[in-house]
Amino acid sequence: MLIDATAVPADRGGVGRYVDSLVGALDQDGARLTVVCQPRDLPLYDQLAPGSRIVAASPATSTRTARLTWEQATLPRLVRRLAADVVHSPHYTMPLGSGAASVVTLHDATFFTDAVLHSSVKARFFRAWTTTALRRATLCVVPSHATAVELARVSPVRRAELEIIHHGVDSERFHPPSPEEIAAARKAVGLGSTPYIAFLGALEPRKNVPALIRGYARAVAGQRDAPALVLAGQPGWDTQVERALDAVPHRLRVIRAGYLPFGTLAGFLGGAELVAYPSLGEGFGLPVLEAMACGAAVLTTRRLSLPEVGGDAVAYCGVGAGDVAAALTELLADPSRRSVLASAAQRRAKEFSWATTADRHREAYGKAWHQHLRNR
Repeated sequence: MLIDATAVPADRGGVGRYVDSLVGALDQDGARLTVVCQPRDLPLYDQLAPGSRIVAASPATSTRTARLTWEQATLPRLVRRLAADVVHSPHYTMPLGSGAASVVTLHDATFFTDAVLHSSVKARFFRAWTTTALRRATLCVVPSHATAVELARVSPVRRAELEIIHHGVDSERFHPPSPEEIAAARKAVGLGSTPYIAFLGALEPRKNVPALIRGYARAVAGQRDAPALVLAGQPGWDTQVERALDAVPHRLRVIRAGYLPFGTLAGFLGGAELVAYPSLGEGFGLPVLEAMACGAAVLTTRRLSLPEVGGDAVAYCGVGAGDVAAALTELLADPSRRSVLASAAQRRAKEFSWATTADRHREAYGKAWHQHLRNR
């Protein structure tokens, strides 16, 4: 198998965690694996997959346009030279002329169903490549039943034709934190001893951060020692975030922590009073699972795949600011409920592992290879 990891961004968000964790689990399982990556990622994949062949792509693949050109013009030649039987493209796009069996991961369908939540350029790009992958790939992988249902609703593909493989969670990185890890995370975001509500994710419209900010302000309006709200993650393009922040009373504390290093995430998530993630829709919802693994009480929505991840181990709310406020008020006033959720979340998170995800991908690769042989 050859995995094209060149689309993985440097900041290691959800897609990066998926690819990195899958590569590591496949290597640990003894898979015959080649990973093609950005030159900057050579040391990382050498460490993650010491038993695999790691190949650096051209340095010119650092931009999206250059990477796509490389994917179509150079990657097929590389696939043939390395005699790869199966090429896994883990982020929507794929080489159209590699000659090998092709597996493509389609992470969600919101580019079709909720296009307004994305930039118009991004929505058009991913709609086009999703359609191409569904038509041209030997097999497509999706991370949830919800995504399979949505893709079947907006495209000719049948749900049964999609391979549904849940993500896992890295229990070494995401675990109930020690007091020292909590203290380090607090220091990293400048919290001191103030209790806080945590959010982790890009500040983009799909994450519904403005509703979280407004709901938080309503929920804690009458409290003397109100918890802070900490927004961690890469800055996005949601222009409503600034407007919501401007309306927060000055006595309340909202911290925009930005990107946090991996080493601080367990302490950040597990040290919060609760983790709020009122997303408008996810293909999987990895931040929810990672917070659960850290022993956090989690509040999220029932949109798309999120109930597949949270089950009965998280609290749910609607997507409006009033819905978020009501749920936050209830949870902040009930420490015992938060404790019950935290315990249930840890138990449920153990049902998701990257080892299982890797096993399912190996099955998918075998299925794609046999299908490829039949179609020759």
